Amino acid sequence: MAYRCTNNLTRADATPRGLFLNRRQIMAGAGALGLGGLARPVGAQEALEPNSYEEITTYNNYYEFGTGKADPAKNAEALDTTDWQVTVDGLVDNPGTYPLAELIGGLAVEDRIYRLRCVEAWSMVVPWQGIELKDILDRAGVQSNARYVAFETAVQPENMPGVRRGVLDFPYVEGLRLDEAMHPLTIMATGLYDEPMPKQNGAPIRLVVPWKYGFKSIKSIVRISLVEEEPVTTWNSLAPSEYGFYANVNPTVDHPRWSQATERRIGGGLFSSRQDTLMYNGYDEVASLYEGMDLKAQF
Repeated sequence: MAYRCTNNLTRADATPRGLFLNRRQIMAGAGALGLGGLARPVGAQEALEPNSYEEITTYNNYYEFGTGKADPAKNAEALDTTDWQVTVDGLVDNPGTYPLAELIGGLAVEDRIYRLRCVEAWSMVVPWQGIELKDILDRAGVQSNARYVAFETAVQPENMPGVRRGVLDFPYVEGLRLDEAMHPLTIMATGLYDEPMPKQNGAPIRLVVPWKYGFKSIKSIVRISLVEEEPVTTWNSLAPSEYGFYANVNPTVDHPRWSQATERRIGGGLFSSRQDTLMYNGYDEVASLYEGMDLKAQF
């Protein structure tokens, strides 16, 4: 396939599929040793062998399926993605609950190679398949008084042990300002590495906003709402001093418990050097969206 890239990324830059799905295992090992002790001068990357399929599918993070790193691998297969529907409501001309095939049918599916930067200070490069969110919103007919887009993930208590245990206040919810949602970099991803989206990674459709920290990219979406007021979002509600609504990748605004100035690239080895974090994760073309904002107060 021909991939649309930015920042001179190529398919060769993509984090191996095994490492992508196994990143939580790698970070768990790093945490056990202490991230501070892993810091080295930014420079040469060290090779990291791809993990086995068993390792790849054993570690992930999807709280609806439990907080243990092996929980999604054990439990996410229970996610029922058959006859998936997405409700589009709020300030739109064409509200309704649509089968996924109808919601995205006829829209262009593109291949995008994007950096992914986690608020936990690790990063990777991922080739996604998806549709520009703007195309879906245009089809819905956004009304003139809409200012934000709110998203809601699936809740299936019978299939999600984390929901039954009340790990978070479910459903998981997220949101974007309308101009962010309409930016051509923002996609609704339906696959990765030329395969359908794995269940533990947000099947069958999830948001990807490459200049923001990963927690903004909500998984397994069942509702898209156009609203006038800033919507409530899960992590911002739980810890507003740690997780801002905007969540733009910004090396000058630290998490209260760790620096965001550098990151560790997954795939570089457990003791790999750290690399500088790029403003907006390297996607400088979005900078105009935030002109005049105090990016330390509105983080």
